[in-house]
Amino acid sequence: MNKSPMTELGARRLREELHRLKTVDRPRITNAIAEARALGDLKENAEYHAAREQQSFAEGRIADIEGKLGNAEIIDVTKVNAHGRVVFGATVTLLNIGSGDEVTYRIVGEDEADIKIGLVSINSPVARGLIGKQAGDEVAVQVPSGVVEYEILAIKYL
Repeated sequence: MNKSPMTELGARRLREELHRLKTVDRPRITNAIAEARALGDLKENAEYHAAREQQSFAEGRIADIEGKLGNAEIIDVTKVNAHGRVVFGATVTLLNIGSGDEVTYRIVGEDEADIKIGLVSINSPVARGLIGKQAGDEVAVQVPSGVVEYEILAIKYL
């Protein structure tokens, strides 16, 4: 099985979520199930069924996170000698040549991507178009809405 790239920050966030699920959520759900069982008839006990559903979700998420961490190749971008090029984990400030808008993206693993906070997947069209380029380069990126042209203003390795 191929390893999936993940940033240090992404791995830390997953470990924190896993810790919370195991040490806070799991015991809370177990207590809720025990309390609901004490109420009697389980067939018509909404609290019991809701707690069991929460338990199923939490256990599924625990297994999912453990699988992702087990399959992750954690890359510390601060230790990568990128020679000023855009690489996995880099934070890139771009100028949209057409609109004049500036945007900053960090290139991250598939499981870390969240465009709302500027985290783009290594597999996204934008990231694929930027990899290997340098500050000052202009790139044309095919996105669902068409071709967008960017100038790379800055690259940081945080």
